[in-house]
Amino acid sequence: MYVPKHFAPDEAAVHDLLAHHGASDLITMTPHGLLATLLPFEYDPDAGEHGALIGHMARGNSQWREPVQGEALVIVRGPEAYVTPSWYATKAEHHQVVPTWNYVIAHVYGELVVHDDPAWIKAQMRRLTDRHEAANAVPWSVDQAPAPYLEKRLRGVVGVEVVIHRVEAKFKLSQNQPRQNIEGVVTGLEARGRSHDAALAAAVRAHSPHPSTS
Repeated sequence: MYVPKHFAPDEAAVHDLLAHHGASDLITMTPHGLLATLLPFEYDPDAGEHGALIGHMARGNSQWREPVQGEALVIVRGPEAYVTPSWYATKAEHHQVVPTWNYVIAHVYGELVVHDDPAWIKAQMRRLTDRHEAANAVPWSVDQAPAPYLEKRLRGVVGVEVVIHRVEAKFKLSQNQPRQNIEGVVTGLEARGRSHDAALAAAVRAHSPHPSTS
């Protein structure tokens, strides 16, 4: 991944992204070519030297059966959105501005490990569900499902774990712009209100190199 210096996040920001992302793309090179599956993962920082991403996929999905050539790749995304140059204060000064796309992303490389173990999968499901249910007024729990039904569902999936070898991350959040342009991007995103705009505005503000916008 091409990461200019001003778009390189610190380790804490990367860990926060891995811990709070939604679903991500698991990509593997196999003897039958590239395979990809969108999966919700949980980040386990204590697994191995660099942590791991754990999840599960349908047993009928052939990706888990195919031998992986080289490393597996998980593309983890944060908020992203189009940025119009009309939000830049410098547009009125010289018009030397162009549109861009702001985004938060991490490429996670590692070893794909398959867990065909109902106990492991059940624990992973519980952890994943508890995180996503936590904000609900009445959180649903895996334990609410009837045991025979749950056991049947568990037999229909396999666990997957990507033991992380390395992470390449890029937080492209207008850090290369002067303060007044960054302020314009934050204001513009908050006013536009499209999907991801509020979250991206918060990220731009949080990662601004200028204290007045952070």
